[in-house]
Amino acid sequence: MAKLTGTAWNELPHFCTGLHNVPDTPDILIGLLDDDHTRRARAVWNLYRLLLNQERVFPATAPAALVVATLLDDPRTLTEGQWERRAGRRPLRAELLNWLASFADVARLDTEGGVGAPQDLAAARAARPTLHTRVAAFCEDDDPQVREAAVAATALLLADPALAASIPRYVPVVRDVLARSADSYYRWIARERLEAWGEDTAVLITAEAEYRAAADRARAVADNPFDEGQGQAIRWLAEQPEDTAALEPPGRWHPKWAAPERAASYEPTPEPPTVAPGSAPGYRGPWRIAGDKERDEWTFTPYIGVGPLHFGMTLEEITAALGEEESASPCYAPGSDERRLDYADFRITGVRALFRMDRLECVAVNALTGPQVRLGSVPLTGCVPSRLEDWLVHRTAHGRLMYSPAADPVFPDLGLAIRSQHAGDANLTRPLFLLHNWLDLWHSLPSEEWNSR
Repeated sequence: MAKLTGTAWNELPHFCTGLHNVPDTPDILIGLLDDDHTRRARAVWNLYRLLLNQERVFPATAPAALVVATLLDDPRTLTEGQWERRAGRRPLRAELLNWLASFADVARLDTEGGVGAPQDLAAARAARPTLHTRVAAFCEDDDPQVREAAVAATALLLADPALAASIPRYVPVVRDVLARSADSYYRWIARERLEAWGEDTAVLITAEAEYRAAADRARAVADNPFDEGQGQAIRWLAEQPEDTAALEPPGRWHPKWAAPERAASYEPTPEPPTVAPGSAPGYRGPWRIAGDKERDEWTFTPYIGVGPLHFGMTLEEITAALGEEESASPCYAPGSDERRLDYADFRITGVRALFRMDRLECVAVNALTGPQVRLGSVPLTGCVPSRLEDWLVHRTAHGRLMYSPAADPVFPDLGLAIRSQHAGDANLTRPLFLLHNWLDLWHSLPSEEWNSR
């Protein structure tokens, strides 16, 4: 741990250094070896969201990667667990190697791709030879999950020109380990790296296309109760190994996402939305709307948190941050043997906290009484939905736009969804601030949230 204690971390910020309740880099690294699995899992999650946020590196990223590499030999990394970004259980050592693979993947980008300041990218690239030495030692590990993760990280680290002489040694390893993996991200690394090394990947590309086509056909049949082959398709899908690839990171393009077209140069910028006026003083009917001066002022940081709330908080931490107990007994997810927290309402503050694995992952702000959350200086709470949507679409012309089945606009680059909430005859904006695995609102939100109209 000499690298941890001998580094001036106060001079090396991460994505949100200094924000309330956001851990500093040393706390994250120490948490990786905590005796409590929940704290370990949270530390791993913080590596991704604070040190590689949206495919960017920061001053703390390269030094943190060097510390993570020194932890790989620690026996405590053999502890298995379930980690935020991947399905199934795996040793902590495998997940740390996966993070180093993500680090190496980002280090291959350029500053025009938005990966951080040039000096931070240069530091990330300079760390690759040292990381390669540490990571390559696990490429023949007895644990297949550790072995796959180590080969993936090694293949990406070999993008460093100084390591080019080692490429021939790893070509057969990448073919034997990664190209045959059940993990689609590993298979992608195999095809991409082998092609970059001048190897023939035609067979791998064809096999991947045929498998995806077969899986798509099987899903279509399995979803059709009138197809005679439904049972066979369901059985075939059940026999396929689980794809444990990480969820698509928030900043990376996905071909199934539709992006709004860039606004024409002559098109005027929409006027910023305005907040609906509050109800008349003394009015206490069922549609009471708070006025501007009655609402707390909050800001948000995409994929980090909103106001005093940060993703990953427990219910106890939220109540302390808001200074308010939940207004009713928290709701627990149905159909589970364990009491797993689903959501909790804070009616004085005007927010709903939604949970996964008992950790805050989504915040819904009440359109009528909730805090005024601003994007820059523009209000997001209690506005006319069409006005706010027009403004956001124009602002995110370079970003992405999705719609839920209920026609709610979702902006993946912001971790923001805009829902509508009734106030008598009016509809006002109810913003949702969420993590990337909540972007599919239809399958993520509980029924109680859909009924918040």
